[in-house]
Amino acid sequence: MANNHRTISNVLRGVFNRICLCIARLLFPAQLRMPFYRATGMKIGKGSKIAATVDVDQSAPELITIGKDVWVTRGVMILCHQRDLQAYEVGKPVMDCPLVYKPVVINDGAHIGIGAIIMPGVTIGKGAVIGAGSVVTRDIPDYCVAVGSPAKVIKNFNQTEK
Repeated sequence: MANNHRTISNVLRGVFNRICLCIARLLFPAQLRMPFYRATGMKIGKGSKIAATVDVDQSAPELITIGKDVWVTRGVMILCHQRDLQAYEVGKPVMDCPLVYKPVVINDGAHIGIGAIIMPGVTIGKGAVIGAGSVVTRDIPDYCVAVGSPAKVIKNFNQTEK
């Protein structure tokens, strides 16, 4: 997608995505929401649940991959784009900086706590737990707990134990 330029195709796709995401918010239980999220291009594994109040990046939901048996709880925000501030100059509007799009991957069995924010380009490992209100700016390894802003790993689980 060209930076800050909209084509008719992009606008129509954006409208479609917003309609699907609005419908998904109204549905209960979570299993009924999944087809509407998938219709936007999100890849979602079997058994995963996304709470009604989750905000996903409406401009590039196709960059979001969620594995199997993942739980994304209320108020979570998943972003796939942000401004590239390397191009920022004092006295110029930030809106003139180009947009950068990066995929987000949440692997099998992960749990994303209430109100967490997942930033572009992040991969969350298998079985990882993201604490409520955390801001994930970097990759999180498999089978650990990460909390805070920015999120930091505070506990690793022994993968050989069951």
